[in-house]
Amino acid sequence: MPQSEQKEKVMKYKLAYTGLILLVYILGKCVPLYGIDVSAYTYEAINAEEVLMQTISGDAYRHSIFALGIFPFMISGLLVQVIMGIRKLFSKSQVSPKTMNRMSSMMTFAIAILQALVQVTQLKFSVEGKLLQGAKTLAIVEMVTGVMVILWLSKRNEKYGVGGRMVLGLANTLERITTTVLHHSIENLAVPLLISMVVMIIALVMENAEKRIPVQRISIHNIYADKNYMAIKLNPVGVMPVMFSTAVFMLPQLLLSLLGNLFPYHEGILWWRMNMTLSKPLGIVIYILCEYLLTIGFSFLMLSPKDIMEQFLKSGDSIVNLHAGRDTRRYLQGTVWRISLLSATVMGVCIAVPLVLQLRGDIDSTLTMLPSSVMMLTSFWCTIYRELVSLYKYDSCRPLF
Repeated sequence: MPQSEQKEKVMKYKLAYTGLILLVYILGKCVPLYGIDVSAYTYEAINAEEVLMQTISGDAYRHSIFALGIFPFMISGLLVQVIMGIRKLFSKSQVSPKTMNRMSSMMTFAIAILQALVQVTQLKFSVEGKLLQGAKTLAIVEMVTGVMVILWLSKRNEKYGVGGRMVLGLANTLERITTTVLHHSIENLAVPLLISMVVMIIALVMENAEKRIPVQRISIHNIYADKNYMAIKLNPVGVMPVMFSTAVFMLPQLLLSLLGNLFPYHEGILWWRMNMTLSKPLGIVIYILCEYLLTIGFSFLMLSPKDIMEQFLKSGDSIVNLHAGRDTRRYLQGTVWRISLLSATVMGVCIAVPLVLQLRGDIDSTLTMLPSSVMMLTSFWCTIYRELVSLYKYDSCRPLF
């Protein structure tokens, strides 16, 4: 087959592959666990934590084989990044991607087991007596297996599809927005939708605006020599910190639930379980703090001033009016710090405003996370759109010979 015909199919192939991944994921969310009493689950008003959890879990009622969703491998991915970051401070040796994937898979498996042990206590089974314990054990095995299948699907989509690993999070977010909107009246939706529209506009600006740092390239000596720059988005890591802050915020709740089952009358555990929620000021502060720390941390991880400085030293390039080396590193550190702080503040305000309105009783708790869901959805679509544009341009190229 001619090369041009092969290239024309790249975007179509990737879209079809992602569509197949999403189909498997959606079908898996419809397969209930063994012994579950499906009739006992009906739509009911839920709090902000439940809405938040549903964006990173499987089905809305968390009783399917994909009940645990993407939460375990999000937490494991974050832990691996933290471990590698700490290791990098004390060692210059590199860790192979294969080793990192193995570490991530092992952590995902362990977190999935822990989450399944907590989740199984909240499920409603149709069997009783001696069969109940067997049904619970089988449900734990099914949920953990479901997590490993989701991990495999996300990796396959990252390699062959569009949207990377977070395409499953996109499906969860879109489902949650649709369900939330359909179960509320226009009167209740007025204020949340207005806030969501403002948040969407802010997200579009942050996703597409960038700071351009003039760069001198030693390999360019023509009329374009003074038009080179290094671009840094105002939202350098997108809404990835929002997704991960959701998982980080839910991790203590998962541990508190497990401890609550072991020590049901412990006053300290009961106090933390009551206050570590998004309906309490303490929970809101901790959630926003998680978002701030993750935004700044991911920004320095993805835009490492040290790595950029070393690349400049090796290539001979430099930032205009700055010496390569320490001056460049200090300048980039300050720039990344200011941009990440701006990004964290903007996203933090977008998240905090509806939460504060909820505390005052101006917004229903089930609608509190609608603006942040719209923000995540907007960022996802911007990322996917840019990827599709790149694939379209690639497909449009024709060989010279």
